[in-house]
Amino acid sequence: MPEGIVALEGMEFYAYHGFYEEERKIGNKYSVDVRIRTDFTQGAEQDELLGTVNYETLYKLVKEQMEIPNKLLESVGQKIINSILDNLLEVMEIEVSVSKHNPPIGGICERSRVTLKQKRK
Repeated sequence: MPEGIVALEGMEFYAYHGFYEEERKIGNKYSVDVRIRTDFTQGAEQDELLGTVNYETLYKLVKEQMEIPNKLLESVGQKIINSILDNLLEVMEIEVSVSKHNPPIGGICERSRVTLKQKRK
């Protein structure tokens, strides 16, 4: 069984996440990286999209979750994971990183990031 990784890296969104109410009103730029471990057998042998994870579907699931304001990046990341596991049954394991650009921490910081990993139960 040829297992492999499907990844979308550097997806960018303007979204309204943040602990502070002002962040949820003004919004900010975010980046999301998703890495999925899956079985490539069907896709590798039959050269068909049905045998792997469709990038467009994956992007759509991430985008849908990024459009729902949350206070914490940890919550955003977990909701992305839940949505992907609920909709893409071929996913065996997933890692999601969510980054907030220029977080309001009172100093210079390019971005803050959280990374969550989860295996399918």
